[in-house]
Amino acid sequence: MQYSSIPPGYLTTALAAKACGVEPATIRDWVRRGLLHRAAGTPRHPLYVVDAVTAAKLAAKPTRPGQRASR
Repeated sequence: MQYSSIPPGYLTTALAAKACGVEPATIRDWVRRGLLHRAAGTPRHPLYVVDAVTAAKLAAKPTRPGQRASR
């Protein structure tokens, strides 16, 4: 499903990833970890609030045992 128009103040997963300079899988990982929450859309095509995406980008990311060091 492609949105014909996105409501102001919202981003799709792809647009949120592009805005943060990360891959879409990273946005989905932030959702899974609880750093970012879906605000609208459907479970398959979520929308995120711009301010929440920015806050998630700046949030300290939890580390896991055995996690590779960032470059």
